[in-house]
Amino acid sequence: MMENLHRVVVTGLGAITPIGNNVESYSQGLLSGCNGVEPITLFDASSHACRFAAEVKNFDPTGKLEPKESKRWDRFSKFGVIAAKEALQNSGLSITESNSSRIGVIIGSGVGGLLTMETQAHVLNNKGPGRVSPFTVPMMIPNMATGLAAIALGAKGPSSAVSTACAAGSNAIGDAFRLLQYGKADAMVCGGAEASITPLGVAGFASAKALSFRNDDPATASRPFDSQRDGFVIGEGAGILILETLEHALKRNATILAEIIGYGTTCDAHHITSPCPGGTGGAEAMKLALTDGKITPEKVDYINAHGTSTPANDSNETSAIKSALGNHAFKTPVSSTKSMTGHLLGGSGGIEAVACVLAIKNEIIPPTINYSNPDPICDLDYVPNKAREKKLDVVLSNSFGFGGHNVCLAFRKMI
Repeated sequence: MMENLHRVVVTGLGAITPIGNNVESYSQGLLSGCNGVEPITLFDASSHACRFAAEVKNFDPTGKLEPKESKRWDRFSKFGVIAAKEALQNSGLSITESNSSRIGVIIGSGVGGLLTMETQAHVLNNKGPGRVSPFTVPMMIPNMATGLAAIALGAKGPSSAVSTACAAGSNAIGDAFRLLQYGKADAMVCGGAEASITPLGVAGFASAKALSFRNDDPATASRPFDSQRDGFVIGEGAGILILETLEHALKRNATILAEIIGYGTTCDAHHITSPCPGGTGGAEAMKLALTDGKITPEKVDYINAHGTSTPANDSNETSAIKSALGNHAFKTPVSSTKSMTGHLLGGSGGIEAVACVLAIKNEIIPPTINYSNPDPICDLDYVPNKAREKKLDVVLSNSFGFGGHNVCLAFRKMI
């Protein structure tokens, strides 16, 4: 049975990020080391312990969504649908009545419509239950980016939503990959979307001591693997991939950007927020992805790390990489694009998968910016501060989430 699995390829990309509102500008931002972290403008954060974030800049859905849709959709759904439309357009795939049942959508989100939930809770408290919007529930539920994207694109195939915290976007891509491998669909629209830069979102993560509190210098707050790191920077946006079976892509003469070859997923079963000591769960996810893709550790050319800039994640992820790759870990470039984009929570796996495909396509590794103080515990090659040209064949993308969820995706240059 394993011999009959379909090969799966990437044919389209879409992105809305704190350093670019489409794939082209996001790619330029990654390669130039653009910093997307600034003081919060989405709400008055003057009373908050953390007053900065990685917001999507100059977001304007005009011309991309109908005005009525913009009023009735949460911000995370707008990000997800617009990125999905870009990915589909870039892929050249047409969804018609004849093929719609074979094209599905899976978009992950860790939180869903948090802004809607907060806003309508205030309406309930201040104006009473009769004034709560009838669109409250469909605006806030985490599956709505998937549902709205399916409606917008006309995709009637397998449809679901993943909510595994910060691993959600990667789980969504991995689950779509599995459906295609087993022939349950011909193409999938997949990735992650998130918009949790809200008073409650920021306050909640701050109270948990998960965020950086570098209010005097926000631009250097996201500093993965640096010894002076003190927490992550919350971000927002969406990253979407179009995956197809190789046969389907070849039949329509699609441009193939990369092949997805491995998916490993595990649970720490250890703690609600902290990773296992030594990153054992993350290491196992990486090993599973390598086995799934029939790759030896020596074949890995680059790892896009989860790299959150928290003391616990970065040290444990470094240990996980060493465990998964052995001595080859010290020869493998590792970078965290969260140094530029902040942490998009459930959307992070989506934009980081896009970054991996772009790295393979352009043969350039994005840097870890703000890296200036080496940490003896974090002793790998983190591609500090400047992009690096390198021919890439096999690339891994790590995503780890609250609840102990671990995901690793393996991509390869098309051969």
